[in-house]
Amino acid sequence: MTGPAAPLSGLPRDLHPIAWWTWAIGLATAASLTTNPLLLLLVMGSATVVVMARRSGHPFGRSFRLYVWLAVLTVVLRVVFRIVFGGQEIGHVLLDLPEIPLPDWAAGVRLLGPVTREALLAGLYDGLRLAAVLLCVGAANSLANPKRLLASVPPALYEIGTALVVAVTIFPQLADSARRVRAAQALRGGATSGVGRLRRFLVPVLEDALERSLSLAAGMDTRGYGRSGGATRGERRLTGSLLLLALIGICVGTYAWLDPTAPQVLALPMLGGGVVVAALGLVSAGRRVHRTRYRPDPWRTPELVTVGTGLVVAVLGWWIGHAQVVVAYPGVDVAPYLSPAALLVGVLGMVPAVATPVPASAPVRREVLA
Repeated sequence: MTGPAAPLSGLPRDLHPIAWWTWAIGLATAASLTTNPLLLLLVMGSATVVVMARRSGHPFGRSFRLYVWLAVLTVVLRVVFRIVFGGQEIGHVLLDLPEIPLPDWAAGVRLLGPVTREALLAGLYDGLRLAAVLLCVGAANSLANPKRLLASVPPALYEIGTALVVAVTIFPQLADSARRVRAAQALRGGATSGVGRLRRFLVPVLEDALERSLSLAAGMDTRGYGRSGGATRGERRLTGSLLLLALIGICVGTYAWLDPTAPQVLALPMLGGGVVVAALGLVSAGRRVHRTRYRPDPWRTPELVTVGTGLVVAVLGWWIGHAQVVVAYPGVDVAPYLSPAALLVGVLGMVPAVATPVPASAPVRREVLA
């Protein structure tokens, strides 16, 4: 007789895509609530470690490198914009550039001028925050299967989900197209540098990615993705009324919550009521979409741990931004530092690297099997 079977959660399998996106959104939320470069680098490092440990062998799993280059480009452009448009005389001047005079209608805008250390650090901090958010989105796009994500979208949001899935697959398709075109050009030989090689590389990559996007959209349309079933006039009126009431409740509740002069009795009750009515409207709208699921993605302990990690990281980031302002928003004239809570953000962000199963199509596993 054979021994007891291994637990199902420990077998190689792909994690639920919504769990990956929840974890990534939690990291991005924590990154958006701080300008501390050490904390931002910690968040980006956590996302990178998880991607390297749990990326799959599918084309979307190889798109993280593009997001890394995009994040680096974002930081560089943010610093360059500070040099070109953010010249100021207050601070330690590092580079004294001549200021270009502008007409009177451009009052308040400076072109070049003295470049100070404080201006460069401010641009670097802002660029790192944008880069961290981009890297978190890239981590989710590299870990979550976009096609399985579409199968997990609620029926009421199926049409929007179809468009989003086609949109988020652009970077993975670009990465796969670049890899295939590079391999084909290496076999053919020819120019290896200069503008000619760049033109021979970019045009086939863009053309191939566009064709694959159109093929994906056509295939999804053929299989009925995004198509809605029939609904009576009464059902459409009920759905529209619920969604309109939900929109009004959420708008009024949000305004009352943000405005301290508004009656607080309208804040949380209206916001909570609007969310409840919106959920009812989504359920009502989902009844007109008829579709079946083949092997739906399960929710097990690794999924719950990943979702909980993202939520805890987001809450910790919010708490640091309100209770530890000096840590979350350090000045450009002092050295930034990390508190124990900020260190905990980076440690918790890497939990999915060890708490989730290895993907069934992981590159290392495929090489071992080969």
